[in-house]
Amino acid sequence: MLIGELAQRTGASKRSLRYYEQQGLLVAGRTAKGWRAYDESAVNRVRNVRELLAAGLGTEDILQVAPCLDMKTEEFMACQDSPAETLAMYERRLAAVEEKAAELARYRTRLVARIARLRAADPDAELGEVLRRAEETDRTV
Repeated sequence: MLIGELAQRTGASKRSLRYYEQQGLLVAGRTAKGWRAYDESAVNRVRNVRELLAAGLGTEDILQVAPCLDMKTEEFMACQDSPAETLAMYERRLAAVEEKAAELARYRTRLVARIARLRAADPDAELGEVLRRAEETDRTV
């Protein structure tokens, strides 16, 4: 199948498919005219790559599970090709996600406190007006 059909069947853009190829996650043959041509297993491979990217993994992480990428999604989730390395990679990525979530929670706490202070100072004001006044105050301090 050509790149357009693969894109249509997987929901990936042609640009993404070319990127996956550049990163070593997808292999394309070439037609006589030089167009990219993919076999049927590319559909599962692209779907699995997209799922892993959506879970926060990077392309280098995904390369670690490359032998399993051609499997159907259900089989891929249970792939045991390199369980120790794969598990360690998933755990590292989860730790990074949890660290980022904690950082975002701290930002949220600070913003909520700031909004509460601003609202308490002028409970009838629209939030946008309160924030504009706070920015003006911050600039003068």
